[in-house]
Amino acid sequence: MTPLRSVGDAAVHGRRVLVRVDFNVPLTPEGAIADDRRIVEALPTLRHLEAAGARTILMSHLGRPDGRRDSRFSLRPVARRLSSLLGRPVPMAEDAVGVHALEASARLQNGEFLLLENLRFHPGEEANDPAFATQLAQLGEVFVEEAFGTVHRAHASTVGVPQRLPSCVGFLVEREIRELGRLREGVERPYVVLLGGAKVADKLPLLESFLGRADSLLIGGALAFPFLARAGARLGATAVEGGLESALARFAERAAAAGTKVVLPDDWLIEVPGSADAQACGAREVPDGAIARDIGPRTRDRFYAELTGSRTVFWNGPLGRAEDRRFAAGTREVLAGLQGLAGYHVCAGGDSARVAADLGVDGAFQYISTGGGAALEFVQGAELPGLAVIPSA
Repeated sequence: MTPLRSVGDAAVHGRRVLVRVDFNVPLTPEGAIADDRRIVEALPTLRHLEAAGARTILMSHLGRPDGRRDSRFSLRPVARRLSSLLGRPVPMAEDAVGVHALEASARLQNGEFLLLENLRFHPGEEANDPAFATQLAQLGEVFVEEAFGTVHRAHASTVGVPQRLPSCVGFLVEREIRELGRLREGVERPYVVLLGGAKVADKLPLLESFLGRADSLLIGGALAFPFLARAGARLGATAVEGGLESALARFAERAAAAGTKVVLPDDWLIEVPGSADAQACGAREVPDGAIARDIGPRTRDRFYAELTGSRTVFWNGPLGRAEDRRFAAGTREVLAGLQGLAGYHVCAGGDSARVAADLGVDGAFQYISTGGGAALEFVQGAELPGLAVIPSA
């Protein structure tokens, strides 16, 4: 991908710099921040702007308030955490646009910060409403895209604003492009892709994008159920995504033609009614009433054997119901094994980073992306609207 204009080359001293960050952090039921990684990842760009004497205005979304003001999704906890991390107060505007936001941005001095309230309190954000984008753009003189997790969305803050202001990308977005770009061009092989989670219909484009590019596709979790069901497996009471027979037949044909090896589970750990313990069974022989919950020990060994000798590995999605300690071993042990292998290992998409951290195996990866859907679409090779509007370097 052609390098994009960087914040490191932008003239920002004394200027109001509007930065789109991704502070969509998980909250506890009490409203406290459960994981501040997305805030921490933006700090290099924020400290650069502070040192350069910019007047920095931060905008983000949080949760899904559906275009309505909802105190449960206020960014006030983020303002407190950011103030602590930066070691200076970060005031917060009561809205993302309007008189108060304009006045607060006008009061900023060199090196100071302002955080706007949740962008998605306004329906114009997700609709990429031109009037809302214009209101946001009036707050700044320069735009910095630092929210990699949202660049696959054509929203007002990701597309509308950079169309109205001189624009560049922040250091985090630069790093995401550089590191994930290693999975798009010049990949060091053997290249193994390890995929779990669910929703085959949603992930088929991702799976298909690896055909011919990856040497092996290892498929676990609920993602594997429709593939096995199509092959005649008995899966007991396991919920299996339906309506995919034709799509999976085409996928199998394309995989064979591309020479990409597709590896499915050999066995499962199952949940049996009336039993508190996990039990093992063959992947195609789940007893009536039982539910497949995790890949079994034979599958772990087979997946590890496929990973051994790889030079590049991409992982997305748990290989079982990892939030339940009875069914976390598959994901934990495969990734723990990966931790001891040489090569370039990337984790991306959805809650995968959180799962790896919760299981204590995040050290298996040389790079963990902050992006969910954006990372997956980027790895597929798609053009992302939030990057397409940024000028080249």
